[in-house]
Amino acid sequence: MKRAVAVLSLLIVAMAVFIVAQARHVPSRLAHAVAVVAADSVAAAPRIAEQPATTASGEAGLVSVRSSTLPAPKRDLAEIQRRLADGESGTYIREIFLQREDNNARWPDRQLEPLRVWVQPSSALADFHGSYPVRAREAFERWTRAGVPVAFTFVVDSASCDIPVVWVDKFDMPISGRTRWTRDQHWWIIGSSIEVALHHQTGTPLEPEAIYAITLHEVGHVLGLDHTQDERSIMAARVRVHDLSDVDERTVQLVYSIPPGSVTKP
Repeated sequence: MKRAVAVLSLLIVAMAVFIVAQARHVPSRLAHAVAVVAADSVAAAPRIAEQPATTASGEAGLVSVRSSTLPAPKRDLAEIQRRLADGESGTYIREIFLQREDNNARWPDRQLEPLRVWVQPSSALADFHGSYPVRAREAFERWTRAGVPVAFTFVVDSASCDIPVVWVDKFDMPISGRTRWTRDQHWWIIGSSIEVALHHQTGTPLEPEAIYAITLHEVGHVLGLDHTQDERSIMAARVRVHDLSDVDERTVQLVYSIPPGSVTKP
């Protein structure tokens, strides 16, 4: 009897030791699980990522920040403010700064090294038309004629591009396009991507002229522009026109006449 009690006692003690040991390991296993989830979330996040920057039908696009090795821009705050004072009339530059906490975002000059654009050449989605890629390329070319120091070249390999343009069926919100872009620590834009819908949220197909207007709007975001309340402009939140206005052109020219970064702080 005593021997049975002793054995039972040993079993109870062993079980208690096992439970304590497992309890000590639970926090570390939970911490590992959280770390894995966080890492997966980062890896699965869009390449050009997460803060409102709008698109063709009043949609919120996505912006991320990533360090780069680009040199800091040469900045003279007095000269920046002088250029703004001289040039802001007839533009919506202040509307952009209001949405960016008085910061200017732009690409480095890319006339000698054009940005490489890949436009998805075909799609199995319903109502895709062969003219859509042509109209998308024309939208990029139209912005080049607006006088920005950024050129575009069209490539056939999506892996080598700076800006992919892809087709989606429709969005789950009343929008027709979405732009994502990445800026660095100096507010240089260093990457971007565009999605263009083939259908309205309701399922109604978009015509080639609408595809052109939507892409024009999205390329404006790629270049660093944001929305304006001026409905005559291609950068209005709800696009009602099919070409750049003089105000669009003057605004993008002013954006590229000053360096990136704050327009109120040195």
